[in-house]
Amino acid sequence: MKITVIGAGHVGATAAHRLAEMQLATEVVLLDIVEGIPQGKALDMFESGPVGLFDTRILGTNDYSDTANSDIVLITAGMARKPGMSREDLLMKNANIVKQVTDQVMTYSDNPIIIMVSNPLDVMTHVSYVRSGLPKERVIGMAGVLDSARFRSFIAEELDVSMQDINAFVLGGHGDSMVPVVKYTNVAGIPLTELLPQERIDALVERTRKGGAEIVNYLKDGSAYYAPAASAVEMIEAIVRDRKRILPCSVQLDGQYGLNKVFIGVPVKLGRNGLEEIIEIDLDQTAREALQQSAAIVETNCNNLSSVLA
Repeated sequence: MKITVIGAGHVGATAAHRLAEMQLATEVVLLDIVEGIPQGKALDMFESGPVGLFDTRILGTNDYSDTANSDIVLITAGMARKPGMSREDLLMKNANIVKQVTDQVMTYSDNPIIIMVSNPLDVMTHVSYVRSGLPKERVIGMAGVLDSARFRSFIAEELDVSMQDINAFVLGGHGDSMVPVVKYTNVAGIPLTELLPQERIDALVERTRKGGAEIVNYLKDGSAYYAPAASAVEMIEAIVRDRKRILPCSVQLDGQYGLNKVFIGVPVKLGRNGLEEIIEIDLDQTAREALQQSAAIVETNCNNLSSVLA
């Protein structure tokens, strides 16, 4: 197993180190356009092997030829959000970056599974899908895994219970229009609605929608990276170990939830073949309408990229 991480910034480097420590690949390649950064970070990670007890080879490089024959490619390249900047503000700049990255990846790897982290997430997944020519099962965006993790952590904090006992789904686009589905949120099987009043649930839902911006506002220069990296690696672990995990990810829908040819976050089964099944759960009218509104935003942004994808 060879896994390439594109982008040696905070998200990419954190993910690469986590992949190495979990020994999910024989070789992890960390690529960045800035000379010296991926090489230095990769060497530092490799030297932690005797303490972290892993034998994964880690290569830092600026040359895409070193990514040849990658089984999985994690794309984190792009500009990070700054205070006051929405994910949509990043649209054109990051679309051009993801287009170039995907073209280079496909030059050296015939049939990789691409995991997208770059923002705006759902739109960038669409860009990579179109440019790569890969089947939809092999281009997947990391959206709901991160958003659900945030929702779960906020619930755990509110109730003073273990995060391990909380199950939650956040669907829709990875942005302010995301759809935390309270109906399927429970603590050790107990519905959240039996444990918290509606006003507290509404507050947690709103905090989840603004979760990324909350961190950006604290950091001032930069955005979240520990939780995004951990979420991407959870997806990769499900694929590498063929675990058939049910996780909310951004995938192209073909009629499910009344949506067609749009990348949006929904529950899916991840295994060795990438996307193995799209799971269509029963949503109430409010959640379904919110999901469709979220998808409409993604579609609009994708339609604005015709010049980039040409």
